Amino acid sequence: MLREITSYAELPLKETRTSETLASFLAGRGFLVTRGVAGMDTAFRAEFAFGKGRPAVAFLCEMDALPGLGHACGHNIIGVASAVAAATLAEYGKGVFRSGKVIALGTPAEEMGFGKARMVEKGVFRGIDAAMMVHPSSRRHVTKGYLALAKLHFTYHGRAAHAAAYPEHGINALDGVLLLFNGVSALRQQLPDDVRVHGIITEGGRAPNIIPERAKAYFYVRGETPEQLRDAVARVKACAAGAATSACCRLEVEEGPYTLSPMKVNPVLANAYRRALMLSGLKESDAPTNRNRGSSDIGNVSQVVPTLQPNVPITSGTRIEIHTRSFAEATTKPAGVAGMMEGIRTLALTGYDLFANPSLVDAAWRQFGTPEPGRS
Repeated sequence: MLREITSYAELPLKETRTSETLASFLAGRGFLVTRGVAGMDTAFRAEFAFGKGRPAVAFLCEMDALPGLGHACGHNIIGVASAVAAATLAEYGKGVFRSGKVIALGTPAEEMGFGKARMVEKGVFRGIDAAMMVHPSSRRHVTKGYLALAKLHFTYHGRAAHAAAYPEHGINALDGVLLLFNGVSALRQQLPDDVRVHGIITEGGRAPNIIPERAKAYFYVRGETPEQLRDAVARVKACAAGAATSACCRLEVEEGPYTLSPMKVNPVLANAYRRALMLSGLKESDAPTNRNRGSSDIGNVSQVVPTLQPNVPITSGTRIEIHTRSFAEATTKPAGVAGMMEGIRTLALTGYDLFANPSLVDAAWRQFGTPEPGRS
């Protein structure tokens, strides 16, 4: 199944074959599958019930790939590991557990920061006691976090003119974009270490002899906390407005549909996963976990339900970076398959721990800060 899904490499919200492969696998193992969840064609919910009552443990199946790079973030491993871990736990629990549900959620469009955020908004995680998945990496981490993220689209409007004959009649929208980039470059020296600002020019004109009447830029702004992110976004918007004034342009600002939340780590779930590692004879990396962080819509999940997302290694000691061709290639090599199998075992063992010891679910929710589990 891993190689099959890897060959599809479908883009966000277009993961048709990937979604069907995972959903059909789960349906064939007794799960009740609902497709088209939260208004997204490729999102699904697959449920296997032992009986009424708690716990309800969800395994998250990411699916989408990157344009031109395929599964360079490892969502092929993530989707398969979560689906197989859910099926393994369901099969074992048939004769053991008398209450609770094993749930697998097909969560599309992570690369857009969209799928899980939409599912949170639409209430898909209500009634779930714990959500978990593993993410491939160079190292084995249990609690590596994510930064909050806001997406900003800037459109500058000027006036077209012949660039040689009548330049004085034009207003160069591209100048606005270039001044924005210069402003952000100057701003970076005053930003906190955990803030990241990076962007691209998505439209810069049509021909060198025409002064651009429209130019566009697309920026990501990240921060350690929601408060830090709000401050950074305000400052980047101020740079954009100043650039528009300097270039005599009209500015339009559009924010992405969802702001991604930082990862809220749950120590109870983290410790349950560490016990699974210990049972598997595996050792967690001692490398710092507050470096080399990106952002993900699982942060939004972690704000509404106790959530776990450890890293599993897919290399044999060689460091590789996500969103590269070498990372995509590593996902199907022997070390990548070994990392996926590690994720399947440790996720299933962690899920088993929650079913076998219901007090862990209560403890996870107490740590989360909600007195009544999962009733948001």
